[in-house]
Amino acid sequence: MTLRVLLVDDEPPALQRLVHALETIKGIEIVGMAEDGRVALDLAETLKPDLILLDIEMPYFSGIEVGRSLSKRAETEMIFITALDEFAIEAFNMQAVDYLLKPVQPDRLREALKRAQLRLEQRQGEAGDANLPAEAANGASAEGRSGDPIFWIPKGDGTVPLPVGDIRRIEAARDYALFYTEAHTYILKITMKELESRLQSQPMLRVHRAAFVRPDIVVQADFSGRRIVRLHTEDGAIVDVASKYAENVQTALGSA
Repeated sequence: MTLRVLLVDDEPPALQRLVHALETIKGIEIVGMAEDGRVALDLAETLKPDLILLDIEMPYFSGIEVGRSLSKRAETEMIFITALDEFAIEAFNMQAVDYLLKPVQPDRLREALKRAQLRLEQRQGEAGDANLPAEAANGASAEGRSGDPIFWIPKGDGTVPLPVGDIRRIEAARDYALFYTEAHTYILKITMKELESRLQSQPMLRVHRAAFVRPDIVVQADFSGRRIVRLHTEDGAIVDVASKYAENVQTALGSA
């Protein structure tokens, strides 16, 4: 499936870097580019792209303002690409696919694009209900599988359940944590220390001061040079392993 993508950034060199990066990735069609928020909204209405790669600091309307408008369009996914880290919470509350900080690592961009593609497929009825975590779409109950503990995630005026068994990886974002399921990202105000305590008896492995992964979906571990683990997920996520955790990670994976 081809993703029709609109690029939005007020810096022409940044747009060109994105173009060059996307040219190396199959299944991407760039349908338009904009250098300010007003043009971005006009093009989004005219072109109806599947996905918008969106900067934040721009003339006329900021990326956040554009995102708020576009979040009402269920058929358009958003990935924010910015040098600012303070808008991540609002971005994920708008159901953004991802929030990438410049300079963007190629593997993170590929992961985000794969997640956007999966969400598009789900919307079109090819892989379940896009409004649920992937496992729930495949018939898991809201209480989780085999009595999984649940995180309650704020959404609108209420909360939604997120069973631990649905979580593929967790990343820190200031005082918040990002929970990645197969196709969706959820955000919750909780520290890594609190998470470590809550996940002690759960199938989650801490690999970095800012990251946990499910060890049973690790398909590759490389401890030479840049220490990483690669996960068996649709986005092919790659997570860095900190030296502090490397020995424990190797032991855990060796016995997994």
